[in-house]
Amino acid sequence: MDGANLNAQLGLTSPGLIGADVGHLNLHKTFSIPHGGGGPGVGTIGYKNHLAPFVPGHCEVPINGLTEGAIAGAPYGNAGVLPISYAYIKMSGKSGLLAASQQSILNANYMANKLDGPFKVLYRGKEGRCAHEFILDCNEFKKHGITEEDIAKRLIDYGFHAPTMSWPVVGGLMIEPTESEDVNELDRFIWAMLSVREEIQEIIDGKADKEKNLLKTAPFTLQHLMSEEWDYGFSRKRAGYPAPWLNELGKIFPSVGRIDNVYGDRNLVCTCPPVSEYFSYEIGQE
Repeated sequence: MDGANLNAQLGLTSPGLIGADVGHLNLHKTFSIPHGGGGPGVGTIGYKNHLAPFVPGHCEVPINGLTEGAIAGAPYGNAGVLPISYAYIKMSGKSGLLAASQQSILNANYMANKLDGPFKVLYRGKEGRCAHEFILDCNEFKKHGITEEDIAKRLIDYGFHAPTMSWPVVGGLMIEPTESEDVNELDRFIWAMLSVREEIQEIIDGKADKEKNLLKTAPFTLQHLMSEEWDYGFSRKRAGYPAPWLNELGKIFPSVGRIDNVYGDRNLVCTCPPVSEYFSYEIGQE
């Protein structure tokens, strides 16, 4: 089982109860550890007894008597993270942890219901509900030249970091509000997504240029907005301040605009300086 988090299970069920033989449990999100941006995903691996002979050991701290096969140099992983999660669990207690799961599920279903229709929501259960996360299928927009990446970049202009993109569904956005956001923040994100959907509709209807539109040119840096040339069919205000709360809460502008995200993954790019720059003396001088 993928145990990236337990937001929909904590206090309600368990990996073993629902049939998992082995699974990792990251501490991020569920147990108050940051997620994304390089945040630590340290956690444990749980397994059932029949898999015990295959569990890796550790030479410094034997696991079930096993000293070989370590998968990490540090037997306890990122130990500095563990006291934070331990304190969170102790302070929350059984009732608090259960409430966190219930709130996560409630928040996700609230947002899914608000966005369903303008967007296509995938994988609801037989009762029409999702768990602690839901997926918006954005593939229907690709025939109009709009991808999930364009939506993600445009959300930056609204003051939001995009949710998980292109996983586990290619062309999808996976949204996980967790229990940590209040209804005002949820409504702001919903408003932003619905506003972006209207911008997409303008492209579909031919009211916006297929290439030089709000989505394909997002995100907008402050330098871009302040430039003397502005050869677009929309205003600077609509580009950089599309949401009313940005004037009240302030805005953090991205330092760069659109980049080719995957170029470095598909091409060998050397950023090393030339060898000549490593020599500060002339040849022959000691």
